[in-house]
Order: sequence, then C-alpha cells, then structure tokens
Amino acid sequence: MASNYYLATLAFLFCFISPSLSALVQEQPLVLKYHNGILLKGNITVNLIWYGEFTPIQRSIIVDFINSLNSKGAPLPATSSWWKTTEMYRGGSSSLTVGHQILHEELTLGKILKSQHLVALASKTHFTLNSINVVLTAKDVAVDGFCMNRCGTHGSTKSGSGRGTYIWVGNSDLQCPGQCAWPFHQPLYGPQTPPLVAPNGDVGVDGMIINLATLLANTVTNPFNSGYFQGPPTAPLEAVSACTGIFGSGSYPGYPGRVLVDKVTGASYNAYGVNGRKYMLPAMWDPKSSACKTLL
Repeated sequence: MASNYYLATLAFLFCFISPSLSALVQEQPLVLKYHNGILLKGNITVNLIWYGEFTPIQRSIIVDFINSLNSKGAPLPATSSWWKTTEMYRGGSSSLTVGHQILHEELTLGKILKSQHLVALASKTHFTLNSINVVLTAKDVAVDGFCMNRCGTHGSTKSGSGRGTYIWVGNSDLQCPGQCAWPFHQPLYGPQTPPLVAPNGDVGVDGMIINLATLLANTVTNPFNSGYFQGPPTAPLEAVSACTGIFGSGSYPGYPGRVLVDKVTGASYNAYGVNGRKYMLPAMWDPKSSACKTLL
C-alpha cells in the first residue's frame, strides 16, 4: 500500500488557524513510533525515471540535490546536515547516490496517469532492497489525485526481481503551484502573503525538491509501512510529512519561518548544496528531541 504525501491538512490549517489562535491551542507531543520493520540503511541507489519533458537544467537541479544529501563539500547550513537527521533513526546512516536515469519523453502511457502507471514506470529499472526508484512527471502530465490530495507518493512493491520502494513526484508548475510549490507561490488557501523567490529560479522544480526531500526521508525511515510513523499506516505522519509547512524557526501556518535570502537574486533558501546550489528543505522530525527540526 502506497503512502501519500498529503497537503489537505495544511490547507485546512491555512483556512482556520491564525497565529494568535494557534498559540491558544495546546500542542500535542509529536512522537513517531517505531513499528519494528525494515529501514533503508547503508548505501542506497536512487534511480530516476523522467516521464515527459524536462530540460537539462531542470534535471541537473534535482540530480545535484540528491548528490548534495551526502556531500561534505557544501558550506553550512548544508543539505547533508539536513539529511544527517535520518541517522538518528535506528540503524545508522543512509547514503544516497544517483544510479540509472531513464528519459521517457515520448509519453507512451499518455498524459493522464493512474497509480498503477506509476508502479509500471518505477519498474523500468529493477526493484531491490537497496534502491529507490523515483518517477518524476513533467508539468503537463496529470496524475490521479495530484493537486487534490497529494503532491507525491512513496510506496513499495514486489516484482520478479525482488521487493523494493518507489517514489513519485509531480511538477506542479502549471497545475497547482499554490498547493505543491508553496512557499514559492501564493497558497491556494489562507492568507495571500507574497511568495518567496525560488532559489533555482524554477517554481515547479524547486517545489519538486521540497516534495522529493519529504518523500526520500519518509521512504528511508518507513519504507514498508512498518518503520517510523504516527497514526494509521494507510495515512501516516512520517519523518517530514509530520512537519508540513515548516522551513525555518518561528514558522506558523501560512508563514514558512525565517530563512536566508540571496542578496543578489532575492531568492529564499535554507540549505547549500553541491555545485553552488541552494535549496529550501522542510523540517524533519528529530527522534532525540521529539520535535520538528529545521536547519535555521
């Protein structure tokens, strides 16, 4: 059963909770229980299946992000520092490297995909326990549930080559940037505050980075619905989805928190990556403090 990355809860909060009212609500402890299942630890290969048209620059932004997760060369606050929080979950570190890349620009499955199509695309490269197959759909490709209740999905499946995990993330640039690329676009609901400037100059792809980061962390800490999560396994709060909408200190619904701003471009970010990249990464639940942890 795939686990969806839901934005509906965030939209609900935008509609009904103001900063002053939220301060009156007693915050419940956030505890992601470990359910004794397998976690993805050690060396993990991330295979990328590009469905639809992505420019070379768009592909390089995403590849650089994955390579940044374990790189020690970037200045602080570094993307690798964000990823290092996953080491605090049982079993040690998860080192991600980019493996196969498959360009599927001919759209043989059409421009309207269902969940079974995502699994079929993920199957373009073999499933193994030490790999994650990531399907990335272009901005003109519609996916069942996209923009209505999810910006991406992670799940697992069994095939002739074995059991493995997959992720799907869509480019929301033309379809729902207010849901899936916030804070780089005005939100669909709630206060219409000015959006932040995307760090790589591409609202859709910078939004994909946020969602991919969320799902990679959720996958390594809960690959088979038996790892770390809170709530029902069919709709769990996981490592990063438990911290939706938080990017810096002082955040509240509708406000991402304090982040860095590039003096030249005006772009907002909270993490440095390889090749001079800058990214905006969501908060991740820290098992040591039982709280959502940000880089800033």
